[in-house]
Amino acid sequence: MKRIAHKAKWMMVAAGASLLVACTAMDTTGSGVVGIERKQYMSSLISEAELYQTATSQYNTMVSQARAQSALDVNATQTKRVRAIAQRLIQQVGVFRPDAQNWNWEIHVFKSNEVNAWCMPGGKMAVYTGLIDKTKATDDELAAVIGHEMAHALREHSREQMSQQMATNLGLSVLSAVTGSALVGDLGSTLTDVMFSLPNSRTHEMEADRLGVELAARAGYDPRAAITLWQKMAQLSNGGTPEFLSTHPSPASRINDLQLAAQRVMPLYEQNKGR
Repeated sequence: MKRIAHKAKWMMVAAGASLLVACTAMDTTGSGVVGIERKQYMSSLISEAELYQTATSQYNTMVSQARAQSALDVNATQTKRVRAIAQRLIQQVGVFRPDAQNWNWEIHVFKSNEVNAWCMPGGKMAVYTGLIDKTKATDDELAAVIGHEMAHALREHSREQMSQQMATNLGLSVLSAVTGSALVGDLGSTLTDVMFSLPNSRTHEMEADRLGVELAARAGYDPRAAITLWQKMAQLSNGGTPEFLSTHPSPASRINDLQLAAQRVMPLYEQNKGR
């Protein structure tokens, strides 16, 4: 009898925890010409506003550290170029989600040999000098990579991944879930893991590729540059996985998918090029 009562107790605990991490199906963005229509599931425990606040705090810390190390926006011409490209892309985000037009978008160039770029929840961005210098990226190619990273933020991939982590870890912390303690844990460290340590899924990468290509085309940048950029980075890695893609799994069909997406948005590029 005690064993049955104990089992029933933990079934109730598990049920309560499941309610806490219950995810809601939602559309974070419009489908666009490239046709992104996948429903996403977000945990109610991860507030969009709180996540943006956490991301902003982390970003400000990184910016301050880079400034203290004389590694922030050291080349004025380079920084101006990156910001001009980003601004044209930002002007197009309303096509996918109108609320993103009101985000406090910000971008800096970090001095680093790493071939990398990223965009945090809420629109805080960074491009590393290693990406610009080592690939000798054209404006179209920079638009491709910045647009790709912006797409991750627009689709709220970090929030989605954090929601999935909570569901996965439920069985390891059932009691904590019921009491509300330690399930969310340190939001900042979880965001850091998702942003800089854990790999994006193939689905997330495909969506960022496609949405990024459309953002670039609408901003008047050649969408085919996404293909040449990945090819350049592969050459830097001697045919292996490019450094930039080390945490961005690239399926064998990636180039083909980019080619198809670029073809689909070419009319948008033709309408907007030279702007």
